[in-house]
Amino acid sequence: MPTALTKDEARRFLLAHVGLARGMRRGRAGIRQTLTALGCIQLDPLSPMGTNADLVVHARVDRVRNGDVYSALLPIHAFEHFAKERCILPASAFPQYRDQAVQTPWWRLGERSKRLPPALVESVYEEVGRRGACTSRELEDRGPVEPIHWHGWSSTSKATSMALEILWTRCRLVVAGRNAHGQKIYDLPSRALPEHHDRDAEPFERWGLLSRVAAAGLLARAGGPCWSMLSDVRTSPLPDEFVRAGLLEEVVVEGSSRPYLAPAGFRDHIGRGHRGDRMRIIAPLDPLIWDRKLVRQIFDFEYIWEVYKPESKRRWGWYVCPLLQRGRLVGRIEARVRDGALVVERLWPEDKQRFDMRALDEALERHARACRVDTVTWHGDRS
Repeated sequence: MPTALTKDEARRFLLAHVGLARGMRRGRAGIRQTLTALGCIQLDPLSPMGTNADLVVHARVDRVRNGDVYSALLPIHAFEHFAKERCILPASAFPQYRDQAVQTPWWRLGERSKRLPPALVESVYEEVGRRGACTSRELEDRGPVEPIHWHGWSSTSKATSMALEILWTRCRLVVAGRNAHGQKIYDLPSRALPEHHDRDAEPFERWGLLSRVAAAGLLARAGGPCWSMLSDVRTSPLPDEFVRAGLLEEVVVEGSSRPYLAPAGFRDHIGRGHRGDRMRIIAPLDPLIWDRKLVRQIFDFEYIWEVYKPESKRRWGWYVCPLLQRGRLVGRIEARVRDGALVVERLWPEDKQRFDMRALDEALERHARACRVDTVTWHGDRS
């Protein structure tokens, strides 16, 4: 029989599991500790007040600024690849990805490979080997390529850049950093990940299932974005096999029959509650809110990331972040860096929660420093 959790137990476990019920880590070492604890940090290029990766780190680590997440981790300590979509992953995970050509359903490696002659792809690999770590713009221009169009999104139209994407997906190259303009820096795994590039790996499916449950904390068996790359594993006998073997536990949460997978022994890690009165700004793709149905169930908080919706169809706003305090999601905020200040566009306190404006002001002051600005201003009503 599945383990039954109350909503409060599920909430306290999830907060503790994703590192939001503990004190703050500090500095670059804290960033590396956070990645190890989370297993992955999801990437997204939009940056109104820091990228998603920046915001994930700021909610858990003090004394860091926007961009430090990349310079503290890449290279040596981490690499970029697909987990739940595109993520930063610990370097120790590289052997599992190497030669797997791991991709999300929308990445279409096969279509990319059909567009370029193998000799051209190989020439890009050899050039990176000669040059060392470099961006696509530093490599020889090999002309145009037909881009891939997918649901309104288009891939690169440059042959060299598409070749880099193919080599990256196949783990023949890795992203070894980002330059000051956010452009990816590519290098050989043997140079970027010297301690991990040639280690033996266990079967990807078994490792992937355990690592995804460890990253999510409570992973819905019904499917969803958290199963990206592992949809075949979800419907295979492996989850049940792991439950029977005691490697994973099946869980249901009060008020729903929806089953979840949790790490073995997870009950020993249910936190006692949220420490202190500090308010934290939560990234739109933070692991705390990966599963929107679970968030609604245990936090009584509905969150929709509306950044790709037409403005007329948005309920809240463009880039809206939840606010966490005392173990509860107490509101949401939209802000951006503009004209040398962190500008708060709108604030939506939750009707059912006590809202602490002083804690919010302190959170905004900390975040302004992380964004390298000195001022917080309000575009609209503070209330």
